Amino acid sequence: MVSYKELGLVNSKELFKKAIEGGYAIPAFNFNNMEQLQAIVSACVATKSPVILQVSSGARKYANQTLLRYMAQGAVQYAKELGYEIPIVLHLDHGDSFELCKDCIESGFSSVMIDGSHLPYEDNIALTKKVVDYAHQFDVTVEGELGVLAGIEDDVQAEHHTYTEPDEVVDFVTRTGVDSLAISIGTSHGAFKFTPDQCTRDENGKLVPPMLRFDILKEIEERIPGFPIVLHGSSSVPQEYVDIINQYGGKLKDSIGIPEEWLREAAKSAVCKINIDSDGRLAMTAAVREVFANQPAEFDPRKYLGPARESLKKLYMHKTEKVLGSAGKA
Repeated sequence: MVSYKELGLVNSKELFKKAIEGGYAIPAFNFNNMEQLQAIVSACVATKSPVILQVSSGARKYANQTLLRYMAQGAVQYAKELGYEIPIVLHLDHGDSFELCKDCIESGFSSVMIDGSHLPYEDNIALTKKVVDYAHQFDVTVEGELGVLAGIEDDVQAEHHTYTEPDEVVDFVTRTGVDSLAISIGTSHGAFKFTPDQCTRDENGKLVPPMLRFDILKEIEERIPGFPIVLHGSSSVPQEYVDIINQYGGKLKDSIGIPEEWLREAAKSAVCKINIDSDGRLAMTAAVREVFANQPAEFDPRKYLGPARESLKKLYMHKTEKVLGSAGKA
């Protein structure tokens, strides 16, 4: 058993409380490798933002669970080296079983998500409560989910979304004891969140996705006032990255994300954690493709992963400062 406290990590409890009171959201950035981790930590230190390092089950398989633990510990020390100690949470994203959550808790995670949203309601409650009861013994925070997000992210995929039912949230939160709740109000996983026929076009011909269901969010806030709410699938799919990728041989047709101004509005509410993954993938891929296109003889990974890391850092600084409002809150 490795305690996250030994690694210098924190859980999400106090961070969420401050975020709700302050009208901002904590960034939850996924990482799979060293360059992503360097970009996340350096961006959040530069903007003095707290951060949640998210690891999916796919990332654990890709990077190795033991290496990930030491990378998270290294992230804490790296922040200190950069000159500012920021609060860092290590969080399991979309845990799908009690066994996976238990394993993560025992290997140093300070927060886990148990996603039983695909299960019948009572089964979701039973599984979530089982994880909560175990996690809370070690002061590890737990995120549950009600409602289903469409799209694809690693091992998580669904063709259609199901909005969260406000009538269920009080019962779910009370019976499970979860510390935060991921809800479905129209966000979606992946870079292809919506089809063009689901969207409208603005005066410049740009596709605009269907509006988020802020009415559902407002009703949930009224049912469980002050309770931490989480938004998954909240990448904005910046078109400048899509254009660069396509310019240099990519084929990302009709990639549509969530407008950043909608996320900023959500962050001013009880939404205190916003997950962003696809935007980071796009930023890195655009930089790598540009290097390969302009320097076809290049084969040193540092020469293309370095620019990718810098592109990601720039993006995440923008997210903390202009979108989530978490800059200066560490």
